[in-house]
Parts: sequence; C-alpha cells; structure tokens
Amino acid sequence: MEPFEILDERFRRYTIPIVWLEKLYSGMRWAEGPVWFADLRSLIFSDIPNNRMLRWDEETGQVAIFRAPSHFSNGNTRDRQGRLITCEHETRRVTRTEWDGSVTVIAERYQGKRLNAPNDVVVRSDDSIWFTDPVYGISAEYEGGKAESEIGNCNVYRVDPRDGHLRVAADDFSRPNGLAFSPDERSLYIADSGFWPDPSKPHHIRAFSVGGDGRLGGSRVVCEVSPGIPDGFRVDMDGNIWTSSGNGVQCISPEGALIGRIPIPEKVANVAFGGAKRNRLFICGHTSLYSIFVNTSGAQRP
Repeated sequence: MEPFEILDERFRRYTIPIVWLEKLYSGMRWAEGPVWFADLRSLIFSDIPNNRMLRWDEETGQVAIFRAPSHFSNGNTRDRQGRLITCEHETRRVTRTEWDGSVTVIAERYQGKRLNAPNDVVVRSDDSIWFTDPVYGISAEYEGGKAESEIGNCNVYRVDPRDGHLRVAADDFSRPNGLAFSPDERSLYIADSGFWPDPSKPHHIRAFSVGGDGRLGGSRVVCEVSPGIPDGFRVDMDGNIWTSSGNGVQCISPEGALIGRIPIPEKVANVAFGGAKRNRLFICGHTSLYSIFVNTSGAQRP
C-alpha cells in the first residue's frame, strides 16, 4: 500500500516519496490524546479504556507507563510553560501536571454543575485554555463511568488565563470533539462528531473567528469528514487540517477541500505533529500508534 493517496495535486508537496507508515506500538483498546514533548523526545498519549497514559521514547522506541490509573484520560496538550494539560473522563475535569508531578485542577464545574467529560483541549498563545465537553465519557462505564449530564448540554469552554474564570465559548454543538487553532490563531477549528452515535447528526469541522477579547464569532462548516467522524486533528503551518477519519488521516485544505489521505489499517482517533522539526505525524489508531514523516510541520507548539 502506498503511504500517501493524492486526491488533489496540492497535496503532493506535503508528501515524501521515500517514507513509509511505521507501526510503533500496539495493544491499546482506544488510543487517544497524543502530545509531543520535544524536551523529552517523547510522545505521551492516552489509552482510555485501559485507564492509563503511555509514553513512547524516540531514542529507544520503547513504550512505558506514564500514568496509571489516569482517571480515563482522553485529550492532552501542553501549555506555554510546557506543562501537561489533560482531559479526564472519570473525574470529569481538566487538570495540569506541574513540574514537581503534582496535579492542579483547572476546571471541573460550570455554574456549580459538574462538567460532562472533557474530551480534547488546546492552549492559545495568550495562555487561555479551550476544551470540548461532550458526553462520551459518561455514556458508558467503558470510557470512564456512566452518569447523567448535570449541565444538560455539550459545550466548548474557555478558561481565562488571568483569573481561571470558566465561560462557555460555544453551545450549539451536538458532540464537540477535537479542536485546534489556525497558525495565526485568528480561527478556531472545532469538530462536531454527533454522527456517532446518531447518523442524523453532524460529522463536520467548523471554523470560528477569534476576537481580540477571546470571544468566538460566527462560524462556517469547513468540511464534512466521511467515512467515520472527525475526532482529533491538527493544523500545519500552511493551515491544512490533518484529521482523523474512518479510513485514515485526511488532509483538508484551508478552503475545505479534501486534498489527500494517509491510509491506516484501522480507524483513526487522533493525531499530533512531533519530532525535532515537528514534521513527524503521530497517529493514534484505535489499537495502535503509527507515525509517518511529511513535508510540512505542525503549527501548534508549547
């Protein structure tokens, strides 16, 4: 199987003819939340149903337990100080791991009510923290713990970096999921994966304008992702969206055109750019971790 499927000639410039898809590790039940630690030359990612976080070491190629139990962690990112930010399903909160290993709670309630099950998270250059809060983590014991939503809606939230105030950034999603900023941070992309479990619901990625006060403006649908759903995704320096789907990693142009694909032998949950030049795309299939080098680099950095 060829490592790249070119659907539009614009995608060819992002491919490297001599690379191949590498399978780095297997044995997860639902791999998610990859985040690159350049200072450790390591990728940290979640294995949600196994209630653990794993660390893949670039130097040795070995995988070790990073944290277990992990409170059924899902999405991860780093803040601008390089600290780990994690979405936890079981505790229904967003946390920050300090340099001494202690854990600080960033958000767990909105207006006195428990969050649903924070799913994915990103940090802007102004230190604001943005995360999605669907109900996947409380819909079954398999991903965290079955419970009713206290809030009664699936929102996107922003944590103010000055005082930690939590406010709703968007409230018109079926199941908000992955999210990422454009390279200039003037747009915020957010996936709606409501199609799973309801096929009548969206399976698209929307773009919001980000105002100077950190508030989101009117949105547009950038693309629909099929087969499957858009779960986690990342944006490269040219503004292309590299998103999970049911048939591999899809590359979407800033205008919303599907220009290429990286076939993966299983459904993909999330991706992250890493490596010394941020040109290595790490791919969380449901049971395995893959990687491939591409001819671009990721826009997101701590």
